Amino acid sequence: MSEIREAATAVREAFDTPYGLVSKRIATDGVDIFIQHGWGDLRRACDGQVPIYEVVSDYLRYLTWEPGDDFPSSLRLRQYPDSVAVVIDPRFGHGLPVVAANRVTVQVMTDLWEAGETVEDIAYDYDMTPEQIDALCRAMVSLAA
Repeated sequence: MSEIREAATAVREAFDTPYGLVSKRIATDGVDIFIQHGWGDLRRACDGQVPIYEVVSDYLRYLTWEPGDDFPSSLRLRQYPDSVAVVIDPRFGHGLPVVAANRVTVQVMTDLWEAGETVEDIAYDYDMTPEQIDALCRAMVSLAA
């Protein structure tokens, strides 16, 4: 909690906004909170340290914003492949990761795959391509490892 407070304070001070945690400029890698000060200028919120972007970029998660809206709607999870946008959206999935296109939880699809369903059948059931289901299941296996 102290790190979150520090990050909120840093965003409020750096960008003169009362809403420190509701900013398109913050991201997390699951360990630290980062602030994007400009294109290519990413710094850790607690101490301003600049990370090696190539190391943390695949793990960064940002809030998703609807056009013209002042508040975020969901959190895009970057640890999943770009071909399958996976988000945490409070409106769907009760806080579990869901596929943005169909709002079905990732767990539902990977449970079917682990139970022996083919990627073709799962893809057909959820209006996705077999390649997307395969990429999603591979991502889940690598995250579990």
